[in-house]
Amino acid sequence: MFNSIVVGTDGSESASVAVQHAAALAALTSATLHIVYGCRPVMLGSAAMAASTGAPVIDVEQVNRSIAVEGEQVCEHAASHARREGVQVEVHVVAADPADALVGVAEEVGADLLVVGNRGMSGARRFVLGSVPNKVSHHCPCNLLIVDTRNATPAK
Repeated sequence: MFNSIVVGTDGSESASVAVQHAAALAALTSATLHIVYGCRPVMLGSAAMAASTGAPVIDVEQVNRSIAVEGEQVCEHAASHARREGVQVEVHVVAADPADALVGVAEEVGADLLVVGNRGMSGARRFVLGSVPNKVSHHCPCNLLIVDTRNATPAK
């Protein structure tokens, strides 16, 4: 049924629920699970503009390296739970908007299914700012599962 499943995580409890659902489906179908952490890198121009207004000067490369390391740790934590269930897992830390990262990895690996949580899909903010699930739903290159994470509790 599924050979390749993509799921996103930011390390939150809501994302953990979506990862659990994706891992369960991967275990049932012997699919490879691709866990994605998408993060917007700090841009040199933004840091320079902030510094010109009195903000402290930051080492942009160091900040972006720290973000990537955090992404690897978040993905590996999520992957460890899936691997215990016998799921083959690959992790992807992508320097991009989270929704764009998910869609990009899904296209890159030829995913059959992309799984996201529904966090951010309610309230007036979604109409102004959008949300990862909403953006993914409009650009997803494969089947999409939006998991209701509002009242679910992730496994520890």
